[in-house]
Amino acid sequence: MDWVVLVLSGLMESGWAIALDKSDGFSNVVPTIVFIVCIVLSMLGLGYASKTLPIGVAYAVWTGIGVVATATISMATGAESASIVKVLLLVGLVGCIAGLRIVSG
Repeated sequence: MDWVVLVLSGLMESGWAIALDKSDGFSNVVPTIVFIVCIVLSMLGLGYASKTLPIGVAYAVWTGIGVVATATISMATGAESASIVKVLLLVGLVGCIAGLRIVSG
């Protein structure tokens, strides 16, 4: 259950990062509310997962999931340019995240 919560909180990290971009310095109300909800859920999930997982592993996985999801969404929506090199690096990051999961139990 701790890994499921960690993955979901990593996705919430992506949610708050994208909402932060859309909030235009917190001047747009809806993205600002989404930002607040996502950051609170993301932190709560990381806190929950770190009760049973080593914090170094939990933080690395949480951040990695957030990075991969944010970059993938940004490239898919055209907000960021996509390239083979970026995609390969993101695939490598996913491999590293999976590796941490495997060695951490």
